Amino acid sequence: MIIIYLVLLGFLLPHLSFSASVKVGIVNGTEARPHSRPYMVSIQKDGRHVCGGFLISSQFVLTAAHCKSDGALTVLAGVHDLTKKGDTMRFCVKSYYQQADLMILEVANVKLMSDDVCQRQWGQEYLNSQMMCVYGYGGSCKGDSGGPLVCGDTAVGVTYFVSMYNCNDPDRFNVYTKISAFLSWIKKITRRSD
Repeated sequence: MIIIYLVLLGFLLPHLSFSASVKVGIVNGTEARPHSRPYMVSIQKDGRHVCGGFLISSQFVLTAAHCKSDGALTVLAGVHDLTKKGDTMRFCVKSYYQQADLMILEVANVKLMSDDVCQRQWGQEYLNSQMMCVYGYGGSCKGDSGGPLVCGDTAVGVTYFVSMYNCNDPDRFNVYTKISAFLSWIKKITRRSD
């Protein structure tokens, strides 16, 4: 009997292995009308989607606890298709609350703006690969250069520049140097003292 099972398994195995190459997509459903589900968000790490989530209030997102990993997560809202650029809102996660496999993310009161928006606003002064800009209540001013932009318990940016006329100018976003763009350099220098 065992031999029959092994023979059947041998015949079925090549046919079962196709599932590993199937593209991820919508399972037994249809695509929602663009922006018809404004409560849906993308939970991201280093700019890449790791999990879905949804707004349960203006400051809190509910998702699965197993989505938490080392490093800071961000929440991307206002997007329908992650492969397309557009006007979206990216928020830092201020705090994480976990119970069983549920996690509530409390978002900070600043938005990480898209590179396209920052580039339009600051022009050649803004380098997409090395900088990020944020907008929200409060912000940076003279004397704040070098201070961190913190998401949760992780520093993700270093204060670079703001509007020289008005520190909390609603028409000018605060610009930070992306720490992730220089992480290998930082690690190389700091390892020298070990």
